[in-house]
Amino acid sequence: MAMARASSGLQYPERFYAAASYAGFDGSPRSSSKAVRSKFNSESALILYALYQQATVGPCNTPEPSAWNAVEKSKWSSWKKLADMASTEAMRLFVKILEEEDPGWYSRASNFVSDPVVDVQMNQSSNVHPVVENGNSFPETKTISTENGSIVEAQDKDVVSEGFGSIGVYDQWIAPPISGHRPKSRYEHGAAVIQDKMYIYGGNHNGRYLNDLHALDLRSWSWSKIEAKAGAESLESPSPVTVTARAGHSLISWENQLISIAGHTKDPSDSIEVKAFDLQTCTWSFLKTYGKPPASRGGQSVSLVGGGLVIFGGQDAKRTLLNDLHILDLETMTWDEIDAIGVPPSPRSDHTAAVHADRYLLIFGGGSHATCYNDLHVLDLQTMEWSRPTQQGEIPTARAGHAGVTVGENWFIVGGGDNKSGASETVVLNMSTLVWSVVTTVEGRIPVASEGLSLAVGSYNGEDVLVSFGGYNGRYNNEVNVLKPSHKSTLQTKMMETPVPDSVSAVLNATNGTRDVESEFEAGQEGKIREIVMDNVESDLMKARGKITNEHLIATLKAEKEELESSLSKEKVQTLQLKQELAEAETRNTDLYKELQSVRGQLASEQSRCFKLEVELAELRQKLQTMEALQKELELLQRQKAASEQAALNAKRQSSGGVWGWLAGTPGNEKADDA
Repeated sequence: MAMARASSGLQYPERFYAAASYAGFDGSPRSSSKAVRSKFNSESALILYALYQQATVGPCNTPEPSAWNAVEKSKWSSWKKLADMASTEAMRLFVKILEEEDPGWYSRASNFVSDPVVDVQMNQSSNVHPVVENGNSFPETKTISTENGSIVEAQDKDVVSEGFGSIGVYDQWIAPPISGHRPKSRYEHGAAVIQDKMYIYGGNHNGRYLNDLHALDLRSWSWSKIEAKAGAESLESPSPVTVTARAGHSLISWENQLISIAGHTKDPSDSIEVKAFDLQTCTWSFLKTYGKPPASRGGQSVSLVGGGLVIFGGQDAKRTLLNDLHILDLETMTWDEIDAIGVPPSPRSDHTAAVHADRYLLIFGGGSHATCYNDLHVLDLQTMEWSRPTQQGEIPTARAGHAGVTVGENWFIVGGGDNKSGASETVVLNMSTLVWSVVTTVEGRIPVASEGLSLAVGSYNGEDVLVSFGGYNGRYNNEVNVLKPSHKSTLQTKMMETPVPDSVSAVLNATNGTRDVESEFEAGQEGKIREIVMDNVESDLMKARGKITNEHLIATLKAEKEELESSLSKEKVQTLQLKQELAEAETRNTDLYKELQSVRGQLASEQSRCFKLEVELAELRQKLQTMEALQKELELLQRQKAASEQAALNAKRQSSGGVWGWLAGTPGNEKADDA
């Protein structure tokens, strides 16, 4: 059955134990002294001994040895002065000092490192585990290998998922604990770092262009979405800017601004658009340019050189591949098309570019409609001449859609693919020697082996870190992964064994002068190998202790300073908000008091009017009672009058008729009627 070799980077604490075994520390003081004597000077040996004891035993609680034994007393004193340093910190410092003293220790530690690689059978069975992303479940295959008759599940990715700040892993991708609302999964987005934040803008998700802007705090590893406002189009045209969704653009940090340049859009323009996002006002605005702008495109490379942007290649809206060269002067905002001499790179898109020594523009990889490239081209920005130097070392495979950043003279390349599979190795090019080396290799379908991912370089606890985000490898990703490059590049060791070709002499002439000093320093380390001299090393011990504690103290103070500054900033914001709320409350209180006084006045007025109405009502009641009495008297008088009139009438009738009337036959009533 065929076998394949799968690399497996050591994690902590295994990396520490491998380093300790290589250095000669196996737990026995005799064997430690015996082994260390042949590798390190007395100062380094004391430091390594103290750190090993602190990492494996803990703080020194053993009695102080006799004064006459200078060796044991110096070792005891070195260990004692580490105080309460954490075991993980001691492990990290042990490995770091070993890498400084012996940069190639890991490659020569095969006799000390147990199982540095894993034998994986090619005809494995596979289990499918669901991976949940944005509420959807995707199947993901994990390889099952047979080892010593038992079933062992191999990791599908070489990414440590524990807290990034708790361990000091170098040259290995780590998934830090992320908080906050993650951006939507995407690829072909733009990324840039300003101060302690990485900004993500735009991109492509399921064929849809995006226009959102997010920030990742590289100190707390928390996401936040920035609600951008529409600013002015230009000074001459104050109409608001529409934040157009785009992908395949470039995002550059410049003077506390984010510059978005080019990119594919749903309705492409004729020429490249340049926009700026102001981090203070949170507004987008178009930057008015002069001269002839390049044609609209996406997948180009944009490099900041001094005060200008160098744009190369890409693909226009009609899918025509380009290899033209333009420079935008950021001071005058003027475009200049460059007609360089020599043979330029073939038309391509989705390549990467880097600038070395502020003079050389390097172009690597990219793709056309039919193939992908792994060629390297160099443009001398002073003579404007293209060249294609010979590459050395472990030359990467052809790829497009990869990402790259520079740290010093090293150019790190991550991800990409060849339309068949993603590139699993993270590689680095020493731009002074043009020698490639593999930093680490990942396994499985993970974001750092994707196309269209972003890569930025930031700082964490005073060390450079590479931060990747997003990408597409059969699915869209929104994960963050971090890699801390080791202190010494393995390229320098390999270059001691590899002659430098004449084709790179021009680039070598631009090398930083410190490289020669570093080479002399490393060569001198072998000459300094001698027996450990423990007598009269108190001064060396103080230097060693100072080196350790100062580094630890500086890192601690920086972290505390950042926390205090963050807390102070939050307190200032809260104080300002409280002051505003207090002023608003006082204003509301004044208005309410005035309103209360007005209501009180109205109430007093109403009470007075009510009293008057009650008095008038009493008077009316009294008058009513008087009128009722008068009415009764009137009715009585009317009855008396009627009775009097009736009596008078009756009396009259009796007196006017009499006997004579009756005799005459005339009734008294009729006479009365006639009358």
